Amino acid sequence: NRGPTGDPGVRGPPGRCKSGFLLVMHSQTTSVPSCPSGMSTLWEGYSLLYLEGQEKAHTQDLGQPGSCVRVFSTMPFLYCNQGSCQYASRNDKSYWLSTTEAIPKAPVSGYQIQRHISRCVVCETPSPAISIHSQRSSPPRCPRDWEVLWSGFSFLVHTGTGDEGGGQSLTSSGSCLKQFFTHPFVECQGSQGTCHFFPDIFSFWLTHVSDQGFNSTSKDVVLTDPTEQRNRASHCSVCMKSAN
Repeated sequence: NRGPTGDPGVRGPPGRCKSGFLLVMHSQTTSVPSCPSGMSTLWEGYSLLYLEGQEKAHTQDLGQPGSCVRVFSTMPFLYCNQGSCQYASRNDKSYWLSTTEAIPKAPVSGYQIQRHISRCVVCETPSPAISIHSQRSSPPRCPRDWEVLWSGFSFLVHTGTGDEGGGQSLTSSGSCLKQFFTHPFVECQGSQGTCHFFPDIFSFWLTHVSDQGFNSTSKDVVLTDPTEQRNRASHCSVCMKSAN
């Protein structure tokens, strides 16, 4: 005979998602970020922004796993032509997200480079993540039934030596960086084996605009105070559809 129903069991731990959706998180520090609770870590690495070869830029979307490479190198590629391949023999360059470490006065080499290179992690998530930009000095709220993964600043375009560079799609989580500073990336030269914050590399950020919803005027202003710079930059949130 069947006995009485027993007491309910203890609730189990959160399940690991196996969705195939990927999320990349860049710490902008030398510490590897942790995936959100319940999400699987696929690999850890270093935050690659873009490469320059043959004087042409090849940009990585910071929201895609290709921007998180497992091994750092000042020159992570070689070039091949007419039956031969060469490495670090030209003035090709690599550009990496940097950390909050103070800008050095001279190019750095060897293990001194490590303190300036951002770390990253690739996570598997239950649903895709998107960025939302407020164009205000406060982060926007995620839509109903979406949860915020992090808030930050709206990173738009970057340029390096000459007129080469690239940008981030504003829907990509890579367009919402947790930290704002005027030098969010560093240039590395493979032939020299060094990295430096050269004066001809620029970052472009969405800005705080009028609260009226439409702004047709712009006033020339130079901001040198870090707090004023952060307040003028647009804030953003990275959101993901809630599992429940």
